Amino acid sequence: VQLVESGGGLVQAGGSLRLSCEVSGGTFSTYAMAWFRRAPGKGREFVAGIARSGASTAYADSVRGRFTISRDNARNTADLQMNTLKPEDAAVYYCAANTGTYYGSVDTDYEYWGQGTQVTVSS
Repeated sequence: VQLVESGGGLVQAGGSLRLSCEVSGGTFSTYAMAWFRRAPGKGREFVAGIARSGASTAYADSVRGRFTISRDNARNTADLQMNTLKPEDAAVYYCAANTGTYYGSVDTDYEYWGQGTQVTVSS
């Protein structure tokens, strides 16, 4: 199973970015998906998760109301729409897949990870 993130880049504070994670080599609809991030000098942080069907989602308090996770099981993609970005959102963003039903914040429950995409937010 391979996960490939795209869509990162440089944006001004208050701007928006949309990250996408394409999954190949497995049955995407059977994976719960999530996005995590790691800022310089910090540990990996849960951002958002989504159930297999897409019917349920979870968010970190720091991004709730600004970020939206979604998935398209026909295209094997999981996206993260990020609005009203803040300098503290700058990080490498990773998508992760769990072959079970869990889509929460415990990173060790996810079996597959992408290589990450850099998001930089200028103030």
